[in-house]
Amino acid sequence: MMDLALSRGQLTIREKLWQIHWLFVLLLVATAGVGFAMQYSAADGRIEPWALRHGVRFVAGLAVMIGVAVIDIRIWLRYAYTIYLAVLLLLGAVEIGGYMGMGARRWLDLGFITIQPSEMMKIAIVLALARYFHGGSLEDIRRPTFLAMPLLLVAAPTVLVLRQPGLGTALMLVIAGAAIMFLAGVRLWKFALLGVLALLAAPIAWQRLHDYQRRRVLTFLDPESDPLGAGYHIIQSKIAFGSGGLSGRGFMEGTQGHLSFLPEMQTDFIFTMLAEEFGLIGSLALLGLYAVMLIYGVAISLSARSHFGRLLGMGVTVTFFLYVFINMAMVMGVIPVVGVPLPLISYGGTAMLTLLFGFGLLMGVWVHRDLPIGRRGAAADD
Repeated sequence: MMDLALSRGQLTIREKLWQIHWLFVLLLVATAGVGFAMQYSAADGRIEPWALRHGVRFVAGLAVMIGVAVIDIRIWLRYAYTIYLAVLLLLGAVEIGGYMGMGARRWLDLGFITIQPSEMMKIAIVLALARYFHGGSLEDIRRPTFLAMPLLLVAAPTVLVLRQPGLGTALMLVIAGAAIMFLAGVRLWKFALLGVLALLAAPIAWQRLHDYQRRRVLTFLDPESDPLGAGYHIIQSKIAFGSGGLSGRGFMEGTQGHLSFLPEMQTDFIFTMLAEEFGLIGSLALLGLYAVMLIYGVAISLSARSHFGRLLGMGVTVTFFLYVFINMAMVMGVIPVVGVPLPLISYGGTAMLTLLFGFGLLMGVWVHRDLPIGRRGAAADD
C-alpha cells in the first residue's frame, strides 16, 4: 500500500519524513562535525569566528534539506527553468553591482544576507539540464540541434563566472554539465569534437586569463620557481601534508597551520590542516565518509523510476564529487589552485547551504523514487 501511495504522490508530510534516508543524514552530520572541529582548531581553540557560524549554517542548511526533500519532486521539475533563470540573473547582478573580495567580484550583498550566486548555479544548472533531457527521447538526443539548448545553458553562466573571475567554479559547471549530457545518452564522439575545439581555442583562452591565473598554472608546473610568491601556498601545503605522517601531530598541534604558514586554512586549505593534525589515518577516514556518501548518491539516483529523478540525483552526486576531488587535488598539488571549498568542512555560507539544498533534492529523489513522471511535465501521469 505504501508503494502504491508513493507512486501516486499521495504520501503525507509525516510519511515522507519517515521515507528520508536518515543514514545518509547521519553521514552528513558526522562530516559536518569534523568540519566544526577543524574550524575550532583553525581559530586556535576558539569557537569564534568560524566554528560557531559553521555549525549554525549547517543546522539551518539541514532544515532546508529536509524541507526540500518532502516537496513533491514534480514541483522541482516544473520550476527548474525558473530557478535557473533567477540564479543567472543574480550572476548578472554580480557583474553590475557585486563587491570585490580576495581579488574577485563574486559576492552580492542583498542587505540582510551576502550570497555567492556562482555557488548556487552549481545546483541550478543540474536542475535545468535534468528537466531538459527528461523531456527528450533518445532520437532527440541523437540530433545535434537538440544539444544547442543545453550547451547554451552551460555556456551562459560559465562565461559570467569566468568574468568574476572564478576558474574553479567555471570548471565545475562545465564538467557537471558534460556529465549530465553523457548520462542522458549523448554520444562520445560529440564530446571528442568539443574537446578538439577546446584544444584549438586553448591559446586564445590562455591569453584571456588574468595574470594571477596564468601564474597559478605555471606555478603548478614548477612551484619552486617562485617559492615566496605564487608557489608559496602549494609548497606550504605539501610541507604540512608531509609533517602529518601516519597519525598526525595531534588536534590543534599542527605547526604549519597554527604558526600561520598555511594560508586560508579555514577555507581552501582546510584538508591540509586536517592531514597535518590527524595524518594519513585521519585523511583516509574523511575520504571514507565521502566515499560512502557518493555510493549512496549513486544508489539513490539509480533507484528513481523517473528519468528526471535519475538525472537530478546523479547531477547532484557528480557535483558533490567535483567539490571533493578538485579541493583535495588542488591542495596536494595535482591540479592548479582554483579555490573550491571542501564540502561540509571548509568555512563558507553559500557553499554550505547550496550543497545541502542539493542533498535535499537527492533525498527528494529517494522519497519519490517510485513516482512516475511523464515526459511532458510534472503532472502528466496524475
